[in-house]
Amino acid sequence: MNYKSKSAVLLSFAAFLMTVIICLESCQTNLDPLEWDNQEAMLKALEWQEANPIFAKDPSDWTNGAYYTGVSKAHQSTKDDKYLNALIQMGIRNEWKPWERFYHADDLTICSSYLYLRSQGVDGVDLQPTDTIIQQHLYKPHPWKEGNKDVVKQILWWWCDALFMAPPVLTTYAKMKNDPVYLDMMHRYYMKTYELLFDEEENLFARDLNYVWKGDSTDVKEANGKKVFWSRGNGWVIGGLALLLEDLPSDYENRTFYVDLYKTMAGRLLEIQPDDGLWRTSLLSPESFDHGEVSGSGFYTFALTWGINNGILEKETYEPAVTKAWKALRTCQKSDGMVGWVQNIGAEPKPASHDSWQNYGTGAFLLAGSEIIKLNEKNNQ
Repeated sequence: MNYKSKSAVLLSFAAFLMTVIICLESCQTNLDPLEWDNQEAMLKALEWQEANPIFAKDPSDWTNGAYYTGVSKAHQSTKDDKYLNALIQMGIRNEWKPWERFYHADDLTICSSYLYLRSQGVDGVDLQPTDTIIQQHLYKPHPWKEGNKDVVKQILWWWCDALFMAPPVLTTYAKMKNDPVYLDMMHRYYMKTYELLFDEEENLFARDLNYVWKGDSTDVKEANGKKVFWSRGNGWVIGGLALLLEDLPSDYENRTFYVDLYKTMAGRLLEIQPDDGLWRTSLLSPESFDHGEVSGSGFYTFALTWGINNGILEKETYEPAVTKAWKALRTCQKSDGMVGWVQNIGAEPKPASHDSWQNYGTGAFLLAGSEIIKLNEKNNQ
């Protein structure tokens, strides 16, 4: 065989090897996400989201706050440093600051991750901006605190999403400071929201006063004539309750209120869970958008599984529901790790799709997975 022939053979063999490598890489990339174990699926979701950052107003806004809450809980459950490193890098990029609106519960949310990093003994965490926004949020005057009955924004936490954004931060902060004053302030504002938005007939929260019925022609209704109860809105509430209860002292005088509210909502959500496991964006009119949605369902799966793991909910009653929900959530993840079927930013039920995503949807997915992992570990003991 002459030199040219040998070169041709070598080139052909190299090309063959490259084709094999490309095929192997392609096969790895396109593995069915359902073949991943839960921790692999969660890491794939983290890696995709970190590579595809998004936010509504600022990297320290509520969307990232919700996402990194999920990252924090994923680290707490798995102890995988990839989550911790993502949190640290986020804090450094943000210079440990919340966003700019002291009066807005949304802008406290990111502080949850800063507090978590401090609890993990991470060096360099600057909590001074967190201290400042908490003090201003609770005590600095603002029109939302003045009780104007002629507007929707008549209390500090005038929309139900706020019950995820601020109360868990305040309970964690109170625990760190060992100061129950912050719990009492949290409870004061929480009760105002509860009294304004909780529907005692349906055991669900209206998103805000626009959806609270007054008994006249201005009442907003679904096509089937029922009240509008938004899935993600109620997901914010019950997800926030699980986070809040985790740090609320067992002897706190108002703890029973939160446990009872949590159990009441859990029971209602169990009643209306669709057969495929995923809740629809409109809880009482599932036919309006007849497909599952990840952000609300993720928060529900997290909260209900947390209740099982902490002995608040009966395992035999709720485990089939969360197992079904988590299995369905896993089908919403693409082969590249992206979590789809997430309703976009909004305030009422709207459709989602296989290609719709948001960082808070990834956060809800990670939150759910973090508790599912704990549940499985207990079952395997």
